[in-house]
Amino acid sequence: MIADTSVARQSTQQWEELRREARHYENELDSKLLSFSKLVSKDITRDDESSESVPLMDDSRDGFERLNCEIDSLLRALTDVNNQMSQYCERIQNASATIYTLQRHREILHDYSNEFNKTRNNIEAKLNRELLLGPHKKDTGFRTTTNKKNDSLLKESQHIRSSEIMIDEQINVAINTRQHLINQRNTFKSIQTHMTTLAMHRINIKKKKDSIILGIVIAISINYR
Repeated sequence: MIADTSVARQSTQQWEELRREARHYENELDSKLLSFSKLVSKDITRDDESSESVPLMDDSRDGFERLNCEIDSLLRALTDVNNQMSQYCERIQNASATIYTLQRHREILHDYSNEFNKTRNNIEAKLNRELLLGPHKKDTGFRTTTNKKNDSLLKESQHIRSSEIMIDEQINVAINTRQHLINQRNTFKSIQTHMTTLAMHRINIKKKKDSIILGIVIAISINYR
């Protein structure tokens, strides 16, 4: 019983460690993707003497390449953690709670991957378009308005994502609490069954002892007659 409890505790600790790693990578991705998305709407310009906008292509592309590598590395790390969580679920019994948690982490990974690919394509298209059109542009006013709208959408997207993460955490706490109560109930039932078996065993022993004593008394009574 003690050995089983120790194994269960180690298994739970392993699962919690994997979840902490997954949340860490998800938070990192959330922050990096927000910075990555800003490259689409960011007005990367400087003013020269003629008041014309001159895109800083080198700075923009450097930032794009750096974030692209960092996000790609984080996605691969999160995928690896999800695979370890999947292997964990395959090894344990009554894994309904852990399977649900794994599914949520997979959905988050899927959403981040799609957002990354979409944003990367948009940035590449923007950089290529600026490269083809050349540095001189006179649509600063239009781009400023567009940038404000994009910033607003990005903030709203970040708020929604943060709310989803908070809700997932509350759901996971509730699921883990329920699973803990179920485990406690099963333990108590096992103890109760064991105690009942012991009681019945003692009753049977007592009955046998009483029968033996009664037999001895009868035998003695017969002999005395």
